[in-house]
Amino acid sequence: MGPLAGIRVLDLSQIVSGPMAAAWLADQGAECIKLESPAGDPVRSVGARKGLMSAIFISVNRGKRGETLDLKDPAHHDRFEALVRWADVLVENFRPGTMEKLGFPYERCAALNPRLIWCSITGFGQDGPYTNIRAYDPVVQAASGIAACQLDNQGNPSLVQSLVCDKVTALTAAQAITAGLFARERTGEGQKVDVSMLDSAIAFNWPESMYNHAFVDPADPFPEYGTLTRLWPARDGLVSMAAIQDSEFQAMREALGYPEALARPEYESMAGRFTNLATLLPAMGAEVAKRTRAELMQGFKAAGAVGCTVNSRTELLDDPQVAHNGSIITVDQGDAGLVRVARHPARFSKTPATASPGPAPELGTALHPQE
Repeated sequence: MGPLAGIRVLDLSQIVSGPMAAAWLADQGAECIKLESPAGDPVRSVGARKGLMSAIFISVNRGKRGETLDLKDPAHHDRFEALVRWADVLVENFRPGTMEKLGFPYERCAALNPRLIWCSITGFGQDGPYTNIRAYDPVVQAASGIAACQLDNQGNPSLVQSLVCDKVTALTAAQAITAGLFARERTGEGQKVDVSMLDSAIAFNWPESMYNHAFVDPADPFPEYGTLTRLWPARDGLVSMAAIQDSEFQAMREALGYPEALARPEYESMAGRFTNLATLLPAMGAEVAKRTRAELMQGFKAAGAVGCTVNSRTELLDDPQVAHNGSIITVDQGDAGLVRVARHPARFSKTPATASPGPAPELGTALHPQE
């Protein structure tokens, strides 16, 4: 049984941020009901799919039960009230004011279930100048500074080609929900937890991407983090590697066969390497370019250096460390067949997370008043 066995989650959310948070709770043993309107979660039709089952939908809704309710229809309100009383956690990511318009603000639900942990996910927060703006991941990347940290070859901001803000918000929400449950164990009381995508993205981006803006008073400047990272062309593809600490640079030299070009005295210290990047980086690049990715990986592993090949999407599926970790598992999605999803990444020694989650729910599940 997982660490959240016995916890009941009512997931009203859509797209990625809320559903992924609820899926992680389900992975950890919670019982989760995915509650959809008759139109269904819009992400059912986004990306690769079979019918109303997209790969994204399955990934962030696996292991949940499904039910369809129309909260605009008063005939369904009794059932929704029963589900609120049933739940320990409610997750929603509607625009501010939506639940109020539907007649079920937090206060009403808390009166029905004083122990309820209500997690409300918004784009920019519950109030303020941006609350009427619809928020999707690229918009939050722009507002949070993440896009400004992803410069293209012309020095212009660009987008991370991933729903990074949605997903970091999901992780923030999942952690906040478990903290709320822990507080409830102490106090016996539920509470509302507000999580905004903007706040989550800023907190995620801050430590290294904003270090030159952290000190209020002037401080020693440092090259922006992104300028210190790159991918290196090998003979047959790309690798990623780094050597910041002295021991790491020595391991990198060993991995590359102790080339003479990297043996200059000024490279022995971190300060010397940063001062001489104009000569060091081309020298490292020339050594990497002489070798295949397999040869470089052999050197990285033997020397304990910081480095790895750049996997394509297809190569990721067959990566030996990914296979060893069991990072990718399959879900039997019925008529849609087997679908690959990522295994829950946390491992619990005594209360393991679900190793084989069930399928994502079909749309149009009937009401079950007896439950």
